[in-house]
Amino acid sequence: MTVAVSPDGLPALVLNAHYRPLSYYPLSLWSWQDAIKAVFLDRVNIVAEYEHAVSSPTFSMKLPSVVSLKAYVKPSRHPAFTRFNVFLRDRFQCQYCGTPEDLTFDHVIPRHRGGATTWENVVAACSPCNLRKGGMMPAHAKMWPLQKPFQPTVHDLHNNGRLFPPNHLHESWMDYLYWDVELEP
Repeated sequence: MTVAVSPDGLPALVLNAHYRPLSYYPLSLWSWQDAIKAVFLDRVNIVAEYEHAVSSPTFSMKLPSVVSLKAYVKPSRHPAFTRFNVFLRDRFQCQYCGTPEDLTFDHVIPRHRGGATTWENVVAACSPCNLRKGGMMPAHAKMWPLQKPFQPTVHDLHNNGRLFPPNHLHESWMDYLYWDVELEP
């Protein structure tokens, strides 16, 4: 139920039952419609609200800006193998030349040579490098990844994600984000 929404869409930050976000990267946000639905289904507690309200002829409520789940969801120890997570592991840069432009992904050992589509064989690559390498082995193409591909932990992705903060953080979310950053004096 995590969605990409604009700040104008008044998204709600979703916290686990222990008041930490379900996910930092991408940040666990629900649309205001999903947040209200979860309130009425008694699945969440409202922690903070926007000034904006929605109304029907017989009811009015402020939109939730932060909600916490009533039931704890155990976080996964290993992140899902997705395009976004591969890019995040590789810090959104081509693993051959370092550019952040025009990213796709590359099988280090080509599939036709027995290479699997796994964490240990897939890297972020820009289209020009991917085309240049083609279906060749790294030694034949004289192209080696900047870092050896590996299966990241959730902690690895959180560390990398701090390099790419979201473009919008509502002030009501700040008490629940970045619990491990150094506090200002």
